[in-house]
Amino acid sequence: MSVETDDGHGHEGGHDHHLPAVEDWPQGFGEASWWPFITALGGAGFYIGAALFVLGQPGNDVVPQSLGPIVFILSTFAFLTGLYGWLYHAFIVDFWSGEADDYGFPLKLTMLLFLGTEVATFGAGFVYYFFIRGSAVWNEEALPELVVTGDVLSSLVIINTLILIASSVTIHYAHHALLEGNRKRFVRLLGTTLLLGIVFLGGQVYEYYEFIVHEGFTLTEGAYGSAFYGLTGLHGLHVGLGAVLISIVFIRALFGHYSAEKHVSVSTVSMYWHFVDIVWVFLVVVLYAGAIL
Repeated sequence: MSVETDDGHGHEGGHDHHLPAVEDWPQGFGEASWWPFITALGGAGFYIGAALFVLGQPGNDVVPQSLGPIVFILSTFAFLTGLYGWLYHAFIVDFWSGEADDYGFPLKLTMLLFLGTEVATFGAGFVYYFFIRGSAVWNEEALPELVVTGDVLSSLVIINTLILIASSVTIHYAHHALLEGNRKRFVRLLGTTLLLGIVFLGGQVYEYYEFIVHEGFTLTEGAYGSAFYGLTGLHGLHVGLGAVLISIVFIRALFGHYSAEKHVSVSTVSMYWHFVDIVWVFLVVVLYAGAIL
């Protein structure tokens, strides 16, 4: 139900629905929001939980074995809660009555800056891998059989890679369809992108199942194990986040929120999705092909 009053932030004709962060906090800082800080703490908790998990493994026994998973689960809750509040406060609240103003360049610049931090994050992981690859701790006998024989390169990984590349193509042409005013094609291609992303994640879960259950290859299985699961797991997390973002855009697209003039959310999400696709290609070259060279 519509409530024709000022919501306290200059928006006339607000709506009677939940606003997770509309009050100024901290006080005196305008419309500063605390949701990004919760999201960042949750993201940091992923790394802390993973480190505690390794430290709690038999043979290390530095911390209780259950501490790492508990921290990771709590961090996941904090990350998703913060992300929900952040997105809702920043974007969704303005769309209850239809398409809001398109802020254009500032939001695209923000996405570019965010992707810059992601380059640094993955770059640090690759540096770690290259360091252990050239050190004395590297042991090719510890590599899982699927990597050594090359079977995975000729089947699952190639298929998964093609699926992710195809999803980059579909989201690119979905954006172009919107710019050309073809809404039906835009929605169909966006839905196809979401489906391909989910299939990719399913393929990665199946690959983990093969490695862990059939090969006995786990996170603690030598230097390659920590690098493999660290980098591919981090990438999988980003693909999952990208699927959530595409889902939000897809649902909004079904409600007709986008147009050829107002499409910044589609543009920024597309930038993010292309980034995770490029990172995956690097991961395949370095972690799979590079491991047996």
